[in-house]
Amino acid sequence: MTITALFSIAVLIISIVIHEVAHGFAALSQGDPTAKYAGRLTLNPISHIDPIGSILVPLMCILLPGGIVFGWAKPVPINPYNFKNQRFGEFFTAAAGPLSNLLIALIAGFVLRFWYIAIPPATATILVIIVVTNLVLAIFNLMPVPPLDGSKILFALLPESANKFKHFMDRYGMVLTLFFIFFLWQFVTPLIYIVFTAITGLN
Repeated sequence: MTITALFSIAVLIISIVIHEVAHGFAALSQGDPTAKYAGRLTLNPISHIDPIGSILVPLMCILLPGGIVFGWAKPVPINPYNFKNQRFGEFFTAAAGPLSNLLIALIAGFVLRFWYIAIPPATATILVIIVVTNLVLAIFNLMPVPPLDGSKILFALLPESANKFKHFMDRYGMVLTLFFIFFLWQFVTPLIYIVFTAITGLN
């Protein structure tokens, strides 16, 4: 396994941990201390690593030609009934994860945009990995398919009259997610590189 591959896995693990911790802190700000009591408001990867999503899947992505390194951590426990704002508490909590990844991508991307010539090539490579990984996590999780964060954001915005649609999406969410990954993700991938170029100025 190459050093770049190891860095890719390390960046992925750190990024998904930050993603989950952001969910936890957002839930806490909305009145739900469940993640706090479960000891999940920590950046210690041991508390968040999922053996399949954080280790096995990223390794398989690296071994497959042309694949983007991807994975997930154990979701932080959240009890929406504790939210002070029952309408939008879940909206803010769900949005916090992808927004944390987008923020990381923006910070690393701006370093590349304004100081690319001055930084060592190895550092530039790591920053590119950080930007791409976090854009993948942000854009993927914003897809409005259960159990992804985008579905929770969408459901919070829909009126109560859309409950049948919500139940349908929840019922077939895993099937829809797999369909999206295997058949539709290829059409989303170009968007990642468009956003990458817009942030970093690199092609």
